[in-house]
Amino acid sequence: MKVIKEYNSFDDLYENSWSGAKDTLEDIINNNLENEFMSNLENIYFCDSELFGGEIPSETEVNDFIWFERETIYHDLGLNENGKKED
Repeated sequence: MKVIKEYNSFDDLYENSWSGAKDTLEDIINNNLENEFMSNLENIYFCDSELFGGEIPSETEVNDFIWFERETIYHDLGLNENGKKED
């Protein structure tokens, strides 16, 4: 069975994330980059990417992407490896 879950906001995403993804999202919150991240997540990481072969990613795939692709996410948002804005 395949279940598709739609996130309507950053808060929805945060509430449904776990482990290291939650840490990444907390750094995004601390830098007030929630809207920019959500735009990137939908447009760059999933819609315009071959990352999931054109398939809609599962909840686990989204969580794992946020967790394990933290370096890419931080780079795209102008954060250093510690999740802080670069000067």
